[in-house]
Amino acid sequence: MLQHNQKSRYLYIDNLRLLMIIFVVMVHLAVTYSGIGSWYLMDTTELGAESIVFFGLFQSFTQAYFMGVLFLLSGYFIPKSYDKKGAKQFLHNRLIRLGIPVLLYTLVLHPFIMYVLLGKTWDRPLFFDYYFHYIIRLDFIGSSGPLWFAFALLLFNCFYVLYRSLTKSRRIPKEKNLPPLKAVIGIIALISLCAYLIRLVQPIDTSIINMQLCFFSQYIVLFTLGIEAGRYDWFSKISFATGRKWLFAAFVPGILCWVVLMITGGALNEGFDLYKGGLNWQSAAYAVWESFTAVAMSIGLIGVFKEKCNKQSKLIKTMSGSSFTVYMFHGPIIITLSLILFYVHMHPILKFLTACIIGLPVSFLLCNFIIRRIPILNKIL
Repeated sequence: MLQHNQKSRYLYIDNLRLLMIIFVVMVHLAVTYSGIGSWYLMDTTELGAESIVFFGLFQSFTQAYFMGVLFLLSGYFIPKSYDKKGAKQFLHNRLIRLGIPVLLYTLVLHPFIMYVLLGKTWDRPLFFDYYFHYIIRLDFIGSSGPLWFAFALLLFNCFYVLYRSLTKSRRIPKEKNLPPLKAVIGIIALISLCAYLIRLVQPIDTSIINMQLCFFSQYIVLFTLGIEAGRYDWFSKISFATGRKWLFAAFVPGILCWVVLMITGGALNEGFDLYKGGLNWQSAAYAVWESFTAVAMSIGLIGVFKEKCNKQSKLIKTMSGSSFTVYMFHGPIIITLSLILFYVHMHPILKFLTACIIGLPVSFLLCNFIIRRIPILNKIL
């Protein structure tokens, strides 16, 4: 009974993780139809002002927080899992749950997407030749697709094990209060400064082995905060009222600030390049806005979901159980859908919404009723 109640306490975390993964699918579809960002397939026409504003706001606002929230939630259960399993079993479990999916994606799914779905139907090498060069040239190292997240999370977990091994004699306080507002502002400032400095050499839309380092200051800080939150049960101490205030701050003044930043920075006339990095005020201001949005949405979503979304219907429970499978396999599914819709002439926003309405349920249905029931895969997904 205690175990059931303990699990029920965290249904809101499963629900929040599910929502973030839904946004992952939607963002990749948005990139497909906006051309803003990078993805396997682009189905774009020249965007009008309304499309630039729609996709620019949706993608920049969602990108500002959704992966950071996933890193925050991933860090939350690490201390207790490590304490229970010990270093060896903890690492073994992470290698299976994170490492094997990364290998499957890089060695199977990515080649399938590139050769079968996106390969030319004429004058192309046999699959064996393509795959041989794919391995020999080490192309697979930077071909993790969305699974860069699992690879980064695996690395973060390894650093955590190293940290615990080096500090095993250090006494850990039994309790620690939530960070005060002054500390939260300091966290936002730290993420902002690091993001701005990183983007001087690694601007937005660049990557190293498929890692967009321009966002990693947020990911590292929020992952670390997730570990602290798990150690001291901080999530339970975030009230609904606090969460609602932070959500309001992110959505109302936050989006208003984004609009002002885009107008004054010349986004409508000159595009988004100045915001991606460099010695200019647009990059600095964007880093601050993005970091504020990440922290505000993290606090806000946890406070609100804990109070209002801490239960699951049968449908949500099934979707939640399939969420990581959708994260891993949505690529070939929505690419296939986008190829089917490629010659359908529609307004970019309408086409994006149509692809979401079709692509999301199809992804969850295929992942739950087919992919998760494949032998071996059902052991790791």
